[in-house]
Amino acid sequence: MDVYEAVRSRRAVRGFTGRQVPAQTLARVLSGAAWAPSASNLQPWHAYVLTGDPLEDLKKRAGERVTTGDAWDEPEYEQYPTDLQSPYRERRFAFGEQRYSGLGIARGDLEARQRAASANWDCFGAPAALFCYIDRGMGPAQWSDIGMYLQTVMLLLRDEGLHSCAQMAWAKYHRTVAEVLSPPKDLVLFCGMSIGYEDMSATEARTGRAALDETVTFIDGCVRG
Repeated sequence: MDVYEAVRSRRAVRGFTGRQVPAQTLARVLSGAAWAPSASNLQPWHAYVLTGDPLEDLKKRAGERVTTGDAWDEPEYEQYPTDLQSPYRERRFAFGEQRYSGLGIARGDLEARQRAASANWDCFGAPAALFCYIDRGMGPAQWSDIGMYLQTVMLLLRDEGLHSCAQMAWAKYHRTVAEVLSPPKDLVLFCGMSIGYEDMSATEARTGRAALDETVTFIDGCVRG
């Protein structure tokens, strides 16, 4: 698979089969992702990979919190600005509308939306999950390094025939994740990532992207492909 195909085919998959992911495949992907760029080569990511019984334990713990209506943990970072401006507000709204309408869930059916969202904490049935942490003392530049690392992981997974779904939702249950992983206290959980083979029967419509001229400005002299 070439790089362009990996980028085009990568998407947030929310339905996986139970087929196990070989440990050597995960090790190969994460060894390759270690070459992701980072400012001054800080490599600020701390990744934990869960499979088998430890992952099932985490899913069970998270599922019990969902079932009992346990409140989310106090946030350790702001996932979205409280006053999200245009055009980002409209893009987020359009994503929600597409996702839930594709599941046959009406806009006002909050209970059904919550049920759909709760699938996050079962990793959408995936047999493997990655949890990415960063040191509390790191700044915005290092958080951007984390994004480049995670994107590299997801693209390499595509080359292995695997799919993924990056999930900030796991940060809402960061204490539960910590119960299983026991990370050092100076680390903050940024996100989880479900990893596995796509369940083709659960495929959802892919979210579109903004037109090129909405996000890119070509200055005279640049060559356009």
